Amino acid sequence: MTPSSGQVLSVVMPVYNEQETLEAIVRRVREVPLKIELLCVDDGSTDRSREILARLEAEGLVDRVILHEQNQGKGRALATGFAAASGSVVIIQDADLEYDPDEYRKLLEPILDDRADVVYGSRFFGGEPHRVLYFWHYVGNRFLTLMSNMVTNLNLTDMETCYKCFRKEVLEGMEIEERGFGVEPEITAKIARGGWRVYEVGVSYSGRTYAEGKKINWKDGFRALHCIAKYGVIRRATARRRIPARSVEA
Repeated sequence: MTPSSGQVLSVVMPVYNEQETLEAIVRRVREVPLKIELLCVDDGSTDRSREILARLEAEGLVDRVILHEQNQGKGRALATGFAAASGSVVIIQDADLEYDPDEYRKLLEPILDDRADVVYGSRFFGGEPHRVLYFWHYVGNRFLTLMSNMVTNLNLTDMETCYKCFRKEVLEGMEIEERGFGVEPEITAKIARGGWRVYEVGVSYSGRTYAEGKKINWKDGFRALHCIAKYGVIRRATARRRIPARSVEA
């Protein structure tokens, strides 16, 4: 299925010091033959990213640029973008070239078919091509996904993926609390607690090296574990304790 003429896909792109890839990824998003609203949230970049975004907005390639005066983290950038999105479906797109916008249709299909409310694009599912890079990153991603699945009772293969696609109503009732990369397990835990229908599709992946600008590191892995416990275990237990006991009629 394809989106109807009135449906808009909001693409939320957090940006932090991505001058080398920013224009290329924006142009690739614009080449997708869908009705797209592109929102770029610059999270306090100190390179030429803001200059590039201003030019791309003036050219009509970016619908709206939102600026954070200081770097606040990916979670805060996503929260800002989600609040500004007007489309019926919202997808996250990193400002590098690791994920391919040509695969938007694949992510949209389960939502448009009314089978899903949320779709994750998995780098480890479906046999799509991916660049061979860091073994310990792969181990870390799979471990964090396993730990997340244990507390959410989902069976995802790639919880940490950038490509997450949502019906807008899923995000309207969700408060994003994490500032940084802990937003991935936070969103996943809140989706699970909300009882939303989740699908997963395989996507390709062209990962980059640290020399090419990769930002996530081992500290983010420890923060992700903290967030898995916080949002998947502690919050759920706290919510249960707040439910009043049913009164028993005499």
